[in-house]
Amino acid sequence: MENRREFLKKMSTGTAAMFLGGSGIGLSAKSYRQVVGANDRIRVGIVGFSDRFRSSLLPGFTNYAKELNFEMVALSDLWNRRRDEGKAYIKEKAGWDIALCRNNDELYERKDIDAVIISTADFQHALHLVEAAKAGKHAYCEKPFAETLDDANEALKACKAAGIVVQIGSQRRSGANYHAAHDYIRSGKFGDIVMAEMTWNVNQPGRWRRPDLCASIKESDVDWKRFLMNRPAVPWDPRKYLEYRLFWPYSSGIPGQWMCHQIDTVHWFTGLPYPRSVVSNGGIYLWKDGRSNADTLTSVFDYGPLDDSSKGFQVVYSSRFTNSAGGTKELYYSNGGMLNLDTNEITSAGGLREREAAAMDLKANLLEAYTLPKQTAATDANMGGDPLTSQHMKNWMECVKANNIKTNCPVEAGHSHTVACAMANAAFRTGLRVTYDSAKQQIMAGDRIFKY
Repeated sequence: MENRREFLKKMSTGTAAMFLGGSGIGLSAKSYRQVVGANDRIRVGIVGFSDRFRSSLLPGFTNYAKELNFEMVALSDLWNRRRDEGKAYIKEKAGWDIALCRNNDELYERKDIDAVIISTADFQHALHLVEAAKAGKHAYCEKPFAETLDDANEALKACKAAGIVVQIGSQRRSGANYHAAHDYIRSGKFGDIVMAEMTWNVNQPGRWRRPDLCASIKESDVDWKRFLMNRPAVPWDPRKYLEYRLFWPYSSGIPGQWMCHQIDTVHWFTGLPYPRSVVSNGGIYLWKDGRSNADTLTSVFDYGPLDDSSKGFQVVYSSRFTNSAGGTKELYYSNGGMLNLDTNEITSAGGLREREAAAMDLKANLLEAYTLPKQTAATDANMGGDPLTSQHMKNWMECVKANNIKTNCPVEAGHSHTVACAMANAAFRTGLRVTYDSAKQQIMAGDRIFKY
């Protein structure tokens, strides 16, 4: 076994060069037919002209479009205003004169689409990914992967059957610091994780609110029935169309938007696909604006081998809209110290000191200090220029060129973060301790399957 100092030396010199690559090329019989020649131009359709697309996905794509021979050729959006804005914006920023489609049926009728970028409402991601898979189109799909297990299961099945290249938009998986943290933990140098603490705090009454747009949009401007997809039919509501993140079952809010990023690192770092159980508590404590999703939430996850309850660790996740103190934190603890993904430092903070160890005839356990590559995820509402998103997009584009299904964040990772976040949401809405039944592929609240 190499010692810790030798390992850290290798990490400091080698991590920055390796953080983008997925290893191996997986070609199913179906995906083999979708191989695009290395010199062929990849033509991309946009499913949803969102704020996220405008601020981060488009810049990330255009950073590498010329180098990798990609272009955007068409845009699908249900709102006529967004279609027109999207066409003008893409023309201004990238020079492409794209075609407009009123819906995805029109988009997939086109013969010039090889791949799509999906950035629609939270609950639609998995359902739109199913459409892409059935059309045989590679996809970059924004997170959350899904908001319900039924949608997640359908999308996972469809993508695996089609053999398309999928990148879920959990951009931490393309960060040098996160790759270094992953390798350090998986090497055993950190020791067993005993706990993780994660926060995402803002003080933003306007977060996810669009009052001016809600006042101006009309039902005749959109296709409301198509927007609802498989959700219950309800009368037109501009807030549910534009402020969907505030309302269940169109979004779980905090779990789907924020928790999914951070809980995904737990699965990635440990290889555990989902928690053993979750409990949650929270509410709408301050911003009483008609929303149905919490403005404050705390969830406690139990992780570990399903067949050994004596081993494992706890993850405490907390988030609030009402006070920004503490900001965004990802802290991992072992008996020897702490890994802080806010500062990118591994330290001996809290580790077992000699005095306490000697009292139990043990040896001190203190991690050697080490600094991860300096790269962090953007957490502002406007994440334009986020380097992680740009790198994440590049990884997808390179994998599409090579028909390599092993992207940095494949469809299975999206399914896993959906399980964890759906468990947290179910625990919040039922007040019960919830578990996941892998045989049924469903969330269990007590002895009942949780359904919205």
